Amino acid sequence: MPGTSRRVLLNPGRIGGNFGGNCSKPDPSYPQNRMLSDTQIRAAKASDKPLRLYDERGLYLEITPSGGRWWRLKYRFGGKEKLLSMGTYPDTGLKAARDRRDRARELLAQGVDPSVARRAERDSQAQAATNSFEVVAREWHATVHAGQVSAGHAARTLTRLEQDVFPWLGALPIGDIKPPQLLQIVRRVEDRGAIETAHRALQACGQVFRYAIATGRAERDPTPDLRGALKPVLVQHMAAITDPQRVGELLRAIESYKGMPVTRAALQLAPLVFVRPGELRKAEWSEIDMGERQWRIPASRMKRTKQQKLSGGDHVVPLSRQAMAVIRDLHPLTGRGRFLFPSPRTGERPMSDNGILSALRRMGFPKDEMTGHGFRAMARTLLAERLGVDEAVIEAQLAHAVRDSLGRAYNRTQFMEQRRRMLQQWADYLDQLRQGAEVIPLRRNRRRPALRTSAIPAGS
Repeated sequence: MPGTSRRVLLNPGRIGGNFGGNCSKPDPSYPQNRMLSDTQIRAAKASDKPLRLYDERGLYLEITPSGGRWWRLKYRFGGKEKLLSMGTYPDTGLKAARDRRDRARELLAQGVDPSVARRAERDSQAQAATNSFEVVAREWHATVHAGQVSAGHAARTLTRLEQDVFPWLGALPIGDIKPPQLLQIVRRVEDRGAIETAHRALQACGQVFRYAIATGRAERDPTPDLRGALKPVLVQHMAAITDPQRVGELLRAIESYKGMPVTRAALQLAPLVFVRPGELRKAEWSEIDMGERQWRIPASRMKRTKQQKLSGGDHVVPLSRQAMAVIRDLHPLTGRGRFLFPSPRTGERPMSDNGILSALRRMGFPKDEMTGHGFRAMARTLLAERLGVDEAVIEAQLAHAVRDSLGRAYNRTQFMEQRRRMLQQWADYLDQLRQGAEVIPLRRNRRRPALRTSAIPAGS
């Protein structure tokens, strides 16, 4: 082993030295002072017994009865005769075999057994392959990430790594990757204009490095060193109409929509409940409680972590009188099926995510003015600024993480009565806008009241 002291006999006066056997009498099977040539090797034929063609200093070519040609190195170490494979001919030519023999001689001269050194090198290569960035990243993805996020989120993360990181860093030992190498990779993504993707790729890499540290395959995470090295992400919010007059025009356009009745019902319900577009189009009749006038969206369909989907409660949407009217009118059309808004092609699937967006375009509202997600921003803005509703109540209905002054998350069932009153107040306000009533902004005090109950119609 390296560092050990061993007396190596390299006596040219003795035949063979440490290579070819340390013996004082010539071996008649090992011709002396003769070197092989490529011509001899090519001319040699296989026989019914193994044939050895000797070069010098312990190197020879063994030709097997089946025709295989193997380079071998014969040497002695620790008083024992050993053999070391040097490759096959012609893949390993005569010159390459001699170079390998000479490197083995150098190791032996240092007191290192070439066979042991080769095994150590192979073990090191195998360990490096096990600790490569790609191997660790896939292990992290399968054991940690996929258990924390939705299947779609996990798939996007893996695709991002496969396309933007693995081709350049995947084969490198994760503990050897330095910040400049990582920066070069994410800058490649940034240079094609995908700035947000570059930040997400860097974030995923940071999670992989931290997993490698926890599992003993890396000592540090280089991603904090790259803080501020990428262009900032410019957040572009979903287009939404928040001007009351323009909202009224939108509502009148929905009311007179001449497209499919199911699409028209989805457009009517969207501003009244302001849930996420995917939650709306996948609504099922089993989730609607007509008696309680509420829509209970299962946790599994909400935008949450996988753990929250498993352990969190349903999201309850109180239904105003106007929302109930839309649902009752829709029931004769789709009530015998699973979905409130089924695909026109088959009732086994909900309407496509493009359904509402396409309808908005046909009504003359371009994508840079209004989107399906824009109904949420519309409600949040006008409820706070025009109706003076407490933001905590609005955020709870939006299914956002709502926290108190101490940073504790509110229970999702809180504000239920306030939310019910708020949604009725909101539906009545939308009726006024659709009818073209004059809208006068409320004066905002420094301290906004929790909920303006005086504006809520009696009996709601």
